[in-house]
Amino acid sequence: MSPTSSRGGRKQPARTAPGGNGGFRPGPADRRKMRQQRGEDQRAANAAQQPGADVHDPGGERLQKVLAKAGVASRRRAEQLIALGRVTVDDQVVTELGTRVNPEQVVHVDGMRVQVDDTRVYLAVNKPVGMLSAMEDEEGRPNLGDLTRDRDERLFHVGRLDMESEGLLLLTNDGDLAHRLQHPSYGVQKWYLAEVPGPIGRDVGRTLKEGIELDDGPVKVDEFAVVDSAPGKALLEIVIHEGRKHVVRRMLEQVGHPVERLVRTRIGSIRLGELPPGHTRRLNAGEVAGLFRDVGL
Repeated sequence: MSPTSSRGGRKQPARTAPGGNGGFRPGPADRRKMRQQRGEDQRAANAAQQPGADVHDPGGERLQKVLAKAGVASRRRAEQLIALGRVTVDDQVVTELGTRVNPEQVVHVDGMRVQVDDTRVYLAVNKPVGMLSAMEDEEGRPNLGDLTRDRDERLFHVGRLDMESEGLLLLTNDGDLAHRLQHPSYGVQKWYLAEVPGPIGRDVGRTLKEGIELDDGPVKVDEFAVVDSAPGKALLEIVIHEGRKHVVRRMLEQVGHPVERLVRTRIGSIRLGELPPGHTRRLNAGEVAGLFRDVGL
């Protein structure tokens, strides 16, 4: 039957292929997607229009300028994000470009928290071997404070690494975030690379994942992998959310593989990367937002 054949005495309209002069008739799947997208757009518009608490602070700073200073986007792009209803202040969707906010308010963009208090400092440090995990030392030993002598803020370190360990530490003056990053109840994971004597038995990883008993209580790793091996040596990756003193070294020694070198490579969503030993770098807006997400802020 041709496209214009009659059925029951009536001509049927021709169906035109995609790209033809008659346009494209969407199929059921396409129509579902279109309805879903319209629904999402409508929900976003409704959320933006719903009345809520007045978050405007006449003595504050324009929201788009605050977002730009926080490194989220350029001021023009920040204005677009606000107009699209993608910015909330104290859980209220804000679309007015004249809105002003203060540093005490909580701002999210696309669900990610933005630190709008520009007095807060967040630094990553690559602690070298032989440096003390402290901001000062009465005996004059090298310490983390030596790396921040030129800063006016009073910073404190998040977590510790023993003198013979190296790698990532965080420095900040944000006490709430620091507390959550260190408290085991928030489950922030830490990644380590450990050089140990090899070979590694097949049961070592399973034993550490199931848990072992140390003198201060049971402990287990979240993840374990043999990254590399050579005659008499092995490189292990350990992921753990414990923060007890020397816990990685004690665990590996108990299973017969005392640590010869230990490097922390990651804390939550923050990676050590290519940061040279003995250097610091400021975390960018995305990294700070990632830390807030890691601890549920």
